[in-house]
Amino acid sequence: MKVEVAPSAGFCFGVDRAVKAVYDLLAQEKQVATLGPIIHNPRLVAELQERGVTPVDRPEDTPPGHVLVVRSHGVPRAVTQRIRELGIPYVDATCPFVKKLHALAKRTGEEGRVFLLAGDRDHPEVRGILGHCGGEYYVVRNGEELRELFQEKPELVHRPISLAAQTTFPVKVWENTLKTLKNLCTNASVFATICNATSKRQKEACSLAQRCDLMLVIGGRNSSNTAKLREVCEKYCPTFLIEGADELPALRADARIGITAGASTPASIIKEVLATMSEVNNNELNFEEMLEESLKSLNTDEKVHGVVVGISPTEVYVDVGRKQAGFIPVAELSNDPAAKPEDLVKIGDEMDLLIMKTNDQEGTIMLSKRRVDAMKGWDEVAQAQESGEVLTGKVIEVVKGGVIVLKGAMRVFVPASQATLSRGEDLNQLMGTEVRFRIIEVNRQRRRAVGSIRSVLREDRKAAQEKFWENIEEGQQFTGKVKSLTNFGAFVDLGGVDGMVHISELSWNRIKHPSEVLNVGDTAQVYIKALDRENGKISLGYKRPEDNPWEKMRNEYPVGTVCDAKVVGLTQFGAFATVIPGIDGLIHISQIADRRIEKPQDVLKVGDVVKVKITEIDFEKHRVSLSIRALLEEQQAAADAAAAAAPEDAVVYVAEEGKTETEE
Repeated sequence: MKVEVAPSAGFCFGVDRAVKAVYDLLAQEKQVATLGPIIHNPRLVAELQERGVTPVDRPEDTPPGHVLVVRSHGVPRAVTQRIRELGIPYVDATCPFVKKLHALAKRTGEEGRVFLLAGDRDHPEVRGILGHCGGEYYVVRNGEELRELFQEKPELVHRPISLAAQTTFPVKVWENTLKTLKNLCTNASVFATICNATSKRQKEACSLAQRCDLMLVIGGRNSSNTAKLREVCEKYCPTFLIEGADELPALRADARIGITAGASTPASIIKEVLATMSEVNNNELNFEEMLEESLKSLNTDEKVHGVVVGISPTEVYVDVGRKQAGFIPVAELSNDPAAKPEDLVKIGDEMDLLIMKTNDQEGTIMLSKRRVDAMKGWDEVAQAQESGEVLTGKVIEVVKGGVIVLKGAMRVFVPASQATLSRGEDLNQLMGTEVRFRIIEVNRQRRRAVGSIRSVLREDRKAAQEKFWENIEEGQQFTGKVKSLTNFGAFVDLGGVDGMVHISELSWNRIKHPSEVLNVGDTAQVYIKALDRENGKISLGYKRPEDNPWEKMRNEYPVGTVCDAKVVGLTQFGAFATVIPGIDGLIHISQIADRRIEKPQDVLKVGDVVKVKITEIDFEKHRVSLSIRALLEEQQAAADAAAAAAPEDAVVYVAEEGKTETEE
């Protein structure tokens, strides 16, 4: 039995994007609902339902607390508006190619043109497109229906028309429809909207069916593009549409079997079918061997075994038992661009290699080690995905949308949404670091492995939190890192658990914002002020009791103390002046001068430094009363007393601080 798998079999870009949106939400521990089945594959839908994903028919049916995912087919504009009106959090996973059709349908109506759509009027994608039309529109299945439409409505011949197609429309039928339109109308604009992946998949299936004895089309029976693949293939050979390995028909041992799959078919189901065929055929067929064989043909040569005989900064020289000299460019030695050959291999090392290019004129063979390692690495990551094992790798690149982690020879892409504990963190901080991650997606056909660092960080954080709460007590001191600032305080990471320092706890002085005391990233010495175990909240203290200005006031500034104070505010009833940092006292209007004044501004202004006497302190209410008048009256009394004691002919000089001296 010979088996050939179409290169483009399986998930298309739009479906892969929608399914990934669901898995991303699950990884974030969100409750998820989908507006209809996320894809036309009952097995994957059932698997997602087991993980708690709920398909709903209407936005109103979305369970409370769930995030609603709009599938790749898209929805009418009215449905999106309804989701927003209901205030439901949602992710729009509409395929970008379908989005273009939505925009085209809307624009065509605004321009007063008639919108013609080639497609299945009952398909969800078509219903969604029509829901964006702002004018007259019609749907046809083929050139014959288009001809009938023009016979019923002859006025269309003279009207401006825009013709587009459902993204999964059969290419051959589309071509015939275009020919019909050209014969009927000369005032039409044609838009090529069939998805490239759909077109490519159908062409591959057609070519494969012509050289095979039997075709297997893997996919859901309610999938439009899967049904079209079967239509394409059954013109050339017997074709079976199966949803999984349990539906495999009887296969001849000498048959040449072609396999393709719809855009809604996960790679895991394709692999299951191939593995079952292998068992039925006495293990003569092996999926890993097929993958390796495909890789070999892609690189135009076979695997060889070699021994390292020399090392340079740019190449490793290998003896492969041939007359040509073998060499491995540093780029083909490892997937780590920063790796040095001398750190990876040594003279005498034996290894399996893949021949990349043979140059008979120069007598050399260019070899690759990393590609052989990558083939072996697929088994490891696939097994890790199934088991949920935590792997360790090194971040070697920061790319658009995420980071690349090197695990052995495997390059694993970690999306930005899965790279850090919280969104918005700088991915460049991960560059060159060792990280722990899980494999969440493996697509061998696309040679793509996707990982999640976040899921491991969340588990670590949860474990740290549980341990933290077991041992935490009020009064304990911690050295934490400031994570964020708000208008009302600072959040500090205590080692997997966050606590908050209220703005009033940051300083004994009045501050308008926490940034006056702390910055994000600062190390802060804090202590546990209060614990709310039921809600998992921690209140932290930052200012120290020994720095309390009221204690300093109690010890160093008793009632009766004369000191300098700076005027910091004026009101109708008096002036506020700073006695010591953190404590302002009130000079009542009656205590500003030794005479009656209309308003404090007649004598004082903000910024003045004046001598005051502390006349009263209320430590409970944190109030201090100050007086300038008391000092003035004391000075006057001292002066009067001095004058009364002096001889009548003496000249009295009034000195500073209320002292007097006389001169005979």
